[in-house]
Amino acid sequence: MRALFAALAGLIFGVGLTISEMVNPAKVLAFLDVFSGAWDPSLMFVMGAGVVVYAVGYQLITRRNAPLVAPSFSLPTANQIDPPLIGGAVLFGAGWGLVGLCPGPAYSALGLGGAPLLIFMAAVVVGMLAFEWLWTPLQNRASA
Repeated sequence: MRALFAALAGLIFGVGLTISEMVNPAKVLAFLDVFSGAWDPSLMFVMGAGVVVYAVGYQLITRRNAPLVAPSFSLPTANQIDPPLIGGAVLFGAGWGLVGLCPGPAYSALGLGGAPLLIFMAAVVVGMLAFEWLWTPLQNRASA
């Protein structure tokens, strides 16, 4: 049942990204290019709607004792801004600004195909593997 709910949530997310055109790098880059005179603010409404849905959903789930399909909630516990958070945000923002894609919309757009998209997703996978390869030993050294 968990897998079904996860697949349904992913499908809804992917459809939303596609309808909002967040899978279109040109649209995203036009949104990020505020000073060119051709700024497209429409994605601001997509992001705003996402924040509202998240805020309402978070308020609703924190009132429940447990989720529908799991024994307990897995809510984030971190509440500090630390160097890994800043570094991740900088890398994410730089990648999004340079390419016009982030991993969620890129994954949703895989069905559209194209070499640039496949190269981007390969770079995402290499980045995740490099993080695991580098970060885990650093964390082990720090805790020793």
